[in-house]
Amino acid sequence: MVSRRKSYSREFKIETVKLVTDGDARVPEIARDMGIHPNTLYNWIQQFSAKPEEAFPGKGYVASDAEVIRQLKRENERLKMEREILKKAMAIFSKDPS
Repeated sequence: MVSRRKSYSREFKIETVKLVTDGDARVPEIARDMGIHPNTLYNWIQQFSAKPEEAFPGKGYVASDAEVIRQLKRENERLKMEREILKKAMAIFSKDPS
């Protein structure tokens, strides 16, 4: 039987991190109370302190810089493909019909 990984909402993660940062309780105590592993909470704290507004993106949400890069890469691939098609068409139409 396959065990499924438990997922937590962005709001839950932010509130749990704020319990650690705003309160005077220790990470292992809060982790035990919330039913998560202390290492998981340490990871959440690290992610939140790096970029609070982009922390815990969840499914389907991509950070703004990453989204721009992804769109530019996709456009770059499309333009390369169009260029190759135009090169082939140019070669076909520029042949001497004789």
